[in-house]
Parts: sequence; structure tokens; C-alpha cells
Amino acid sequence: MHSSFFISLLFFIHSSYARYEPASLESVESLRFPSLSPWPKNDMLTRRATNTTPNKSLWLLQDTYAGQTFFDDWSFYTGEDPTHGTVTFLDRPTALAQNLAYVTPDGKVIMQGDNSTWLPPGVNRSSVRIQSNKWYTGGLFILDLNRAPWGCGVWPAFWTLGASTNWPNGGEIDIIEGVHDNAHNQVTWHTLDGCTLTAPGNFTGTLVGQTTCNALINANSGCGITDWSRVSYGEEFDSQGGGIYAMKWDEQGISVWYFYRVSIPQDILDGVPDPTGWTTPSATLSSQSCDPFKYFYNHSIVFDITFCGDWAGNTYATTPGCTGTCTDHLQNPNNFVNASWNINSLKVYRKQQLVGTVSNAPRRIYESFTFTWITSICALVVLLTS
Repeated sequence: MHSSFFISLLFFIHSSYARYEPASLESVESLRFPSLSPWPKNDMLTRRATNTTPNKSLWLLQDTYAGQTFFDDWSFYTGEDPTHGTVTFLDRPTALAQNLAYVTPDGKVIMQGDNSTWLPPGVNRSSVRIQSNKWYTGGLFILDLNRAPWGCGVWPAFWTLGASTNWPNGGEIDIIEGVHDNAHNQVTWHTLDGCTLTAPGNFTGTLVGQTTCNALINANSGCGITDWSRVSYGEEFDSQGGGIYAMKWDEQGISVWYFYRVSIPQDILDGVPDPTGWTTPSATLSSQSCDPFKYFYNHSIVFDITFCGDWAGNTYATTPGCTGTCTDHLQNPNNFVNASWNINSLKVYRKQQLVGTVSNAPRRIYESFTFTWITSICALVVLLTS
């Protein structure tokens, strides 16, 4: 009699829970749910797993570059400047010793050009160029920074570069770049023949020159878009506290956003970025006119500050406010007090598809665990009372 009762109870529980289809294994693995700890009711993972749309994608944190260990994940480039700048890039020990690269006690990452040494004519000014030890093909890159370098003769960039030694194989993406006292950031793509910008396109910026991204013509200039905002670069960028630069690189193409400090989306601040809810990007290279994984792959992330060179040197004489020559300007260290990066963090997210019709993955997984636990106890009771 007892056995019949518990068998009936077991059947009832199974029928009650059968309507809850477990989340897909891919979804469970990708979200790294803890299997033994108590299920949190309001934590970030619970909110992150909610999926009311079939085949929705999520951006999951992959790498964080920040704080006192920031430079441990980067290599200091010491070769010649390929853009022919009047610069010497220092190795890590020398850059740290000369305070051209350091982390403040409160975790701000500083990289800067030498702003204390008077130079004879024609002598290079010391600076820093670093590249990530890790390569990426796709991702969501979110840079939170307080300051970016600017000033006459200064040419900084935050960019990604393909691993191939035969440039532009693998492509190049310039996310933050400018010269002198420019007020507008320029986003640029450099590729082999086959990529073009779509104009007009899904972006708010302004096309620069040609639409072809072929770096082997047009003096290697690639295809570029300038940001519409006057606080996206230079003195105004620094004075209002910097902000967030974000680059999304996925099957839809490559897009760049700039959010000034008071307009940063809440999902970025919460660590659960969702570009589908953001404003129109400043710049976009659409997959309709350029395969984002054929022309761009195996990219390292690069920060650098160079001086004069192919762009800043060649435009110096025609830039209002920049006096004399770039070579003469380079001698005075006081001209480079603003040539510095001040970074809070750089975070890289990877895209994860959630396949299926999961309406709330944590709840269903929890119910699956609960069902397994209850049925196990019932089975044990049946055995003991048989």
C-alpha cells in the first residue's frame, strides 16, 4: 500500500514538472551557472539569463584590463614607428622608470609622452606603444577613459591590428584617432581590396574622402568616418571627463559608439552591455559591403602616442594654432603636457547565442534541480517501504 502511494506521488510530481523544458545545454554552459551554491534571486547572472526571444544573443565578459595588473597583459613595442613619427617607443622597465607608464594608487592607468625633457633639433621624443598579448576575432570592446592625448604635433590612437606581418592582411581598425587640436574623433578601417563603406549608412558621423577601405591605394588612408560630436576628441573630450568608446565587431559588421560621461547607457555601467538598445553608432562598416571576418581577424589591441609623422607632420603647417614647424615644436616638453592616456578600464565581451525558447533560464534550471531532488527522495522512500 505504501509503495503504491509513493509511486503515485512520484508520477504526479513528474507530470507537474514535465511542462518545464530545461534550458539548452549550450545556454547553461555559456552562462557558467554554479551547480552547488544556493540560487540567487536578484544577482546579475539571473538578469543576464532572462531570454524572452528565441535565438537571442548576450554579451558575456571575456577579459578585463584594469588596475594595478593592467600592464601584465600587454607587450611594449620598441620598434620603429611605421607611421614615421619622431618618436622612440620605450620598453616596459624604461617606461615605468621614467613615469611614462604607470598605475595610480586609485587604479587609473596612465600612458604618456615625455613632457619633461628639452630636445635638440631632430631628436626623437620618448613615448609608449603597447599591444595586448591576446588576439581577438570579433567581440564587444568597451573602453572607459578620463583623458585621451591631444595637442599640436601629437598623434595618438586606440586601435586593433591583425597579426599578419604583411599589412593590411587581417585588417586594421582605428577606434580613437586624431592629430593636433582636432575636436572630432576619426574611425578608420584599413583592408585589402574588397571592402567599402555604405553611404548613406547606419551611422551619425561624416564620411572622410573615399568609401573604399583598400589600404594599398589612396596613400594607405583606408575608409574613415568622423564623429559628429565636438566632445569626442581633444580638449573638450578631456574637460568633460572623457567617457566610453565601444566597438562592436560581429556578423553584422563593425560599429563604434562614443558616449560622453553623463550619457553612458545604464547597461554598460551594470556590466551587461546590450548594443541593441543603444543610440545609432557614430561609425559603421556594414557586413553588406565588407565581410567582417574575412577582412578582419586575429587582432591585438593597441594604444600609442606618436609625434609628427605621416599625418601630424604633414598637416602641421596648415593647422590653426600650431606655430612654427613640427620639428621645432617637438623640442619643448611643455608642448606635450596633454599627451597622455588616463584609463579606468578596458573590457572585452564575447557574443553568446541562446538557442531555443527559454523564457527564464535560471527558473527552469532551478525547477529541474528541484524535480531531481524530490524524485530522488521519493524513490528512496519507495525502496525503504517496499
